[in-house]
Formats: sequence, C-alpha cells, structure tokens
Amino acid sequence: MAEGDTEELREVVRRLEATVSRLEARIEHLETAATVRPPSPAAPGVPAPPAPKPAAEKRDLEAHLGTYWLSRVGIVSLIIGFAFLIIYHFGELGVLVRVGAGYLLSAGLAALGLWLSRRHELFGRIVFGGGLALAYFVTYALHFVPSVRVIPSETLALVLLALHVVGIVVIADRMQSETVAGIALFLGLHTGMLSDITVFTLLSTTLLAGGALFFLVKNRWVIVPLSSLVAVYSTHVVWAMRTEAIAPGQPTGERLALSLSFLALYYVLFSVALLVHPRELSRRASLSFALLNWVGLLSLGALEVGRWDEPSLFTFFVIVALAQGAGAAVGRWRGAPLSLLQAYLATGVVTLAMGMPAHYEDTALVRAWTAVGLVTGLSGRLLGASALQVVGVGLLYVALGATWLPPSGRAFLYAALLVSFALVERSGVVESARLPPPLQGRRRTAFQLFCTAGAGLALVGLLGQLMPKDLDTLGWGVAAFALFALGFALRERWYRLVGLAVLAFTLGRLVLVDMAGLPPNQRILTFILLGAMLLAVSYVYTRLRGHRS
Repeated sequence: MAEGDTEELREVVRRLEATVSRLEARIEHLETAATVRPPSPAAPGVPAPPAPKPAAEKRDLEAHLGTYWLSRVGIVSLIIGFAFLIIYHFGELGVLVRVGAGYLLSAGLAALGLWLSRRHELFGRIVFGGGLALAYFVTYALHFVPSVRVIPSETLALVLLALHVVGIVVIADRMQSETVAGIALFLGLHTGMLSDITVFTLLSTTLLAGGALFFLVKNRWVIVPLSSLVAVYSTHVVWAMRTEAIAPGQPTGERLALSLSFLALYYVLFSVALLVHPRELSRRASLSFALLNWVGLLSLGALEVGRWDEPSLFTFFVIVALAQGAGAAVGRWRGAPLSLLQAYLATGVVTLAMGMPAHYEDTALVRAWTAVGLVTGLSGRLLGASALQVVGVGLLYVALGATWLPPSGRAFLYAALLVSFALVERSGVVESARLPPPLQGRRRTAFQLFCTAGAGLALVGLLGQLMPKDLDTLGWGVAAFALFALGFALRERWYRLVGLAVLAFTLGRLVLVDMAGLPPNQRILTFILLGAMLLAVSYVYTRLRGHRS
C-alpha cells in the first residue's frame, strides 16, 4: 500500500472518532435535559402516556368497622327500638298524638341525617334513610298494629304505603344515593316482621320489593334489590311458620293458594326485573339474583305444598322447572349472557330431578334419573352449555348411587348407565373439538375423568350382577379388561387409567379376600383368567411402546 493511501485512511479514522465523540456528548446532554425538564404535552392526535397509578391505600380494618359497619348496625338497632316504642307505648296516646308523634319522630331523624350529611355525607345519608324507614313503619302501624290503629280501611292503608314507597324511590333516585334507598327499604322490610304477619304485611312487602326493583331496572343498583329479595323471602318464611296461628279456621286449599300466589308474585317480579336488561349487570350479580330467586321459590313452595297438599308436590316441581325454562327462553330473547341462560336451564333440570322421588320409586326412579341425566348431558353438547353437561353427569351419578334401591333388574340399570356415561363423554369430545387447541385439553380433562369413572363403576356393577356370586373378583378383572379394550379402541387415555384403577382394586381384593375365602377350584379359575387378561393387556402396551420407539 502506498504512503499516500495510508495517510488518507488515518485521516478518515480521525474524522470518525471526532464524530463519535460529538454524538456521545450530544446524547449525554439530551439525557441530562430529559431528567430535569417536565414532560412536554402530547402532540395533537397522539395519546398522552398514562399517568402512573397511585399506590392503593391499605384499608384500615378498625376504621372500616367503625365507619361502615357500626353506622349501619346502629341505625338498624335505633329503628327497631323506635318500632317497639310505637308498638308497645303509642297505644296509650290519643289518636292525633299517635300520628303526630310518629311522623314527628321520623321527620326529626331525617332532618338530623340531612344536617349530618353536610360534613359527613355517607354517615348522614344512613341516618336520613333510617328516618324514611321509620316513617314507613309509622304508616304501616296506623292500620296494622292494633294498639296504634287509626286507619280502619285496608285499601286506604295500602294506598298510603304505596305513596310512601314512591316517595322513598323518588327521593333516593333524585339524590342518586344507593345508601338511602338500601337503608330505607331494608329497614322497612324488616320492621314489618316485628309484629304479627298477615296478608297485609305480605302486600306491603311486595310494594317495598317493587321499589327496590325500580332501582335495579333504572340504575342497575344490585345491593338494594338483592337485600330486598332476601328480606321478602325471609318475611314469607316467618309468615309460613305462623300460618296456623294467623288463620286457624281458614281452609287448607285457600291457605296454600294464598301462599303460592305471593311466592309466584315475588318470583315473577324479581325475574322480570333481572331480564329487562340482562347484559347491564355483572355476571356475579345476575347469577346471584337468579339463583337466590330460584332457591326462595323452590324451598318455600315445596315446604308449603308438602305441608298442605303432598300429592301435588311433583306437579309443583314440574311447574317450577318449566318456569326456569321460560326464564331461559325470555333471557335468550333479551340477549342475556350465556352464563345466565345456563343457570336457568341447569336449575330447571335440578328442580325436575329433585321432584322425581315424589312421583317415582325404586326402578322407575333410577330410570327417570338416568333418562334425564342422559338427555341433559347431550342437550348441553347441542346447546354449547357446559353447565348442562355437568348437571347431566351429576344426575347419572345420582342414579348410579340409587341402584341399590330396586330389588331386581339392576343389570339393566347398570347397562343403561354405562351407555349413558359413554354417550355423554363422547358428546364432550365433539364439543371440545370446536374449541381452539389450547383450550381443548383444559376443558376436557375433568369432564372426561368424571364420565369415564362413572362408566367404569357402572361396568363393575353390571358384571357384578352377571357373574356368579363367588366370582365377583373375576368380574372386576373382566371390567378392567373391557375398559382397557375400550380405551385402546377409542384412543382415549382416561378409559385406560380408570381400567388401571379398577385393576388395582381387583388385585387388592384378590390378595386380601380371595386367597383365603374362595374354594380351590374358583381360586384356580380366578387366578388363571385374571393372569391371562393381565398378560394380554401388558402385551398390547408392549407393542404400542415398540411402535413408538
């Protein structure tokens, strides 16, 4: 290389080093400015970077108990005390004094709440809601509490109560306060339980429930209607327990019809409120609402029908199951989420299954449970409802556990259950194939385990019925062999694993029981045939392993 070329290369290197030095100085300067200068506003059309979230404050348990719970427990205790004061001592006052003293007391409590809310809004609204609830109880007592009665007309009293509920709804809605609505309606519902409960009490309870449902439909508040739902059904429980004392001369049919009418009214009210805008509630809230409403209707209705008209108990369960199905149909029409539709359908099937012992016995009962379980499991696959599949498998297990009831014909029942478990398990395979590959294994594992375990138990029971009495252990071995064969034929690992479990129990019984209990010839037959089946299964495993290697 020439001397001139070398000098030229050295000059290029010096320029590159100078350029790198200037770039390093510039970068250092920019980094220093960025740490000092406040962030510049985002350019138009460019979203600003999200502000860092403040660290969540750790809730002080003592402060939460003192501010949240003590205020609510305190207002409940105060209103109950005032209600007892009205019940036991206002009868000693004159007519005008009773009315004036009651409303003056409630107005004073409400005014105190408004004054307190200026500095402590939440605490003041709790006290204000207590004042509204006390005014409701005063209106209720003016007709219903004998010692305070001023209004003889039940119709007029109901009109006044309805106006008062409307007033509570309007005030709470204008204040946009769920606290006021919840305290007023909750206390109104529970103060009615302090005295004797009659039809008038149930009607007034329905009015309050209607007020609570207004907030569910309009504002999508959840706590108020949920607490009202619990309070309404609780009031009916107390009324049902006191029915004999309330109307000892009332005909049984009339008494039952009255109770079921109120339960149906509650159920329809809460169901309609839930299904008006089903997608605007959270999943947890809608499921809680639907399940509590179903439990209230089913438990109280079954209690009443079982007490007064037991032959109609199965009919009642069928009607409730159809009502749940109707709820699912309305929910689908209103665009309800799949979880809510599955809840309605699953509870409808459970209701039907719970009513079957009132109509069927022994073999017929097991057949009915098997048929309903099979249809439910297959319907779950057709509708894409995993909850129905779970309920269907659960009913098949109930039928399997009830096979000890029939005195004869158990072999047919075990065979039907074996086929049912296998069909439902296969339907789950089809449904799982529709899912993305990452989800298929997760969704299938537990479901397939329960189905194959049920099929294994049914097969063991079937062979136990078909084999001679002294060859039960051999029957278990044949069942394990059949499960292995089914697992290899379907290429399903779970059938083979269940077969291994059955085989383990078979070997345990063979060693612990049959070694000493069986006669020599049966012992020989059991060991030879079982050994041959074990070798056959092991040979299949060996061949499969050889193919893979």
